[in-house]
Amino acid sequence: MAGDRAFIDLHCHTRFSFDSLASPRSIVRAAAARGLTHLLITDHDRIEGALEARELAPEGLVVIVGEEIRTADGDLIAAFVERAIEPGMSAAETIAAVREQGGLVGAPHPFDRFRGSLLRDARMALLAPLLDWVEAYNARLLGGGNELAAEFAAANGLPGVAVSDAHSVLEVGVAYTAVTGDPSTAAGLVAALSGMELIPGRASVVVRVLTPVAKVIQRARGNGRVAGSRGAASRAGTR
Repeated sequence: MAGDRAFIDLHCHTRFSFDSLASPRSIVRAAAARGLTHLLITDHDRIEGALEARELAPEGLVVIVGEEIRTADGDLIAAFVERAIEPGMSAAETIAAVREQGGLVGAPHPFDRFRGSLLRDARMALLAPLLDWVEAYNARLLGGGNELAAEFAAANGLPGVAVSDAHSVLEVGVAYTAVTGDPSTAAGLVAALSGMELIPGRASVVVRVLTPVAKVIQRARGNGRVAGSRGAASRAGTR
């Protein structure tokens, strides 16, 4: 695809997340129908949904296996992994574990006041050289967090991408990043992000109401958050 345009959403959830009810099949169908060429599935602390989505992806859509990892310091996005990274480690340890698999690392909604966001702690800015991108536009983020993220990305020479952070089929591709090149591999994605265009969009308030509903249903099904063997909750309590 060298020289061609690609359209990639770098943050999307399926029913394998504790806060989504969307099936991998419906997610990949929606992504393809809306013109995306690449989709990073990032279920919370799991990769089963991404693996299933990769198998079900229609022609013309490349699914990248990823994970949104809850670290002791805030959330991180992993891309191009084949084994799930356990939650609860420090951000630096988590990044090292992703790199061991040849993967890439992004900072999701880094200044969101209502989620486990990495850069709410100013000390975490020291991790900037270890990141491959920052979410400069997250379609679910309210307030000024996107502006702060875009400023942080620019100040640290990092690509600032646009993502949907979809938790439902309706949100897939509402925001995405257009690139020139082939982001189907880790090296290809890094190269492609050097010449990107952000396509912003906003998840409706009505759609966001589905998330707490999904959490209740998933809890009733016994599909809660993954507990890391090192105790993410106990680590968080010492911060």
